[in-house]
Amino acid sequence: MPTDRERWKQICSGDGTAFNEVYRENAAGIRAFLRHATGNQQTAEDLMQETFTALWQRRNRYLPEQGSLRSYLYGIARKRAADWWRTQRPGEPSQAEPSFPLAEMTSVVNDALQRLPHEQRTLLWLREVEGQSYAELASVFDIPVGTVRSRLFAARETLRRIWHSPCPEKEEV
Repeated sequence: MPTDRERWKQICSGDGTAFNEVYRENAAGIRAFLRHATGNQQTAEDLMQETFTALWQRRNRYLPEQGSLRSYLYGIARKRAADWWRTQRPGEPSQAEPSFPLAEMTSVVNDALQRLPHEQRTLLWLREVEGQSYAELASVFDIPVGTVRSRLFAARETLRRIWHSPCPEKEEV
């Protein structure tokens, strides 16, 4: 299997086959991440395509010595999702749909995750669901590894407090 550096050289020379390999290996994970980040299947699909289009069109931006190609792709996807959220008007429904069918994920867990601040939810998703390493997360978020560790700790503590707090429905009654 070629290294990221070797693949990147192939992609930079216009090798569509190398690009397709990277796409096949990463598209499903990027799509799932974006579906979680936006809450909308169609938006996730659009942003996933934009992520790979950006990779192909701006081939001089990735630097293999700074991290994995996978981390670089998740960084692009994270920025695309953040840009998308900035365009949403406050108070207007985002037309979000459940990330997964309700039969596959309990509403309790989904509610707890949705109550996390966006950055904490994104960080936890990439670490716990996508399995990215601390170094990969540092590359994606462009922060030191120590900061990744402290932010993950804070995110887990926030999730723990949410989990043990009364449900919002119970508070309104």
